[in-house]
Amino acid sequence: MFRFLNKSGYIFTNKKNPKRGIMSTVLGIISVVSVCIAVYLTYRNRGDAPMQYGAVIVLSIIYAGIGLILGIRSSMEQDIFRFFPVTGILFNVAAMAACSFILYMGVV
Repeated sequence: MFRFLNKSGYIFTNKKNPKRGIMSTVLGIISVVSVCIAVYLTYRNRGDAPMQYGAVIVLSIIYAGIGLILGIRSSMEQDIFRFFPVTGILFNVAAMAACSFILYMGVV
């Protein structure tokens, strides 16, 4: 029942955190935070969005696209921990979805 408490020895592994996966996560966090700040500042201006906020959204899409590619490529590597690639993919997809929704609502 409490077998996990009596673990004997250590588990050695050759797995590592991929650098592309870490970079994907960092780019995803930057994209999500940038979109959130742009939306918040637009809300504080009562819907009046300067051109700089649009540029931030476009750059966030570019960062999210690059991060998504890095996350997918790093998740295909062998003998790695999958935390950072999967987290990076999720953040980048969320950022791209938010940017796409904002741009779609701006057109409609």
